[in-house]
Amino acid sequence: MEWLIWTGAVLSVAGLAGLVWCIGVVLRARRKGLDDETLRDTVRRMVPVNMVALAASVLGLMMVIMGVFLS
Repeated sequence: MEWLIWTGAVLSVAGLAGLVWCIGVVLRARRKGLDDETLRDTVRRMVPVNMVALAASVLGLMMVIMGVFLS
C-alpha cells in the first residue's frame, strides 16, 4: 500500500500548489487596482479552479490516510 501513500501525497501537494496559485492570481488582481467588475470576473474564473484544487488536496489526504491504515 506504499503506492497509495505516495500517490496521495503527490495529489495532495498538487492540490495545495493549485490553491496557492489561485490565491496568487486573486491577490495580483487586487493589487493592480482593477475596477470592481473586472475583479469580480477574475474571482469568478478562479472559483472552479479553486474547488478542483481543494478536491484534489482532500482526495490526496484521504488516500494517504487509507494507505497508512491498510499498511
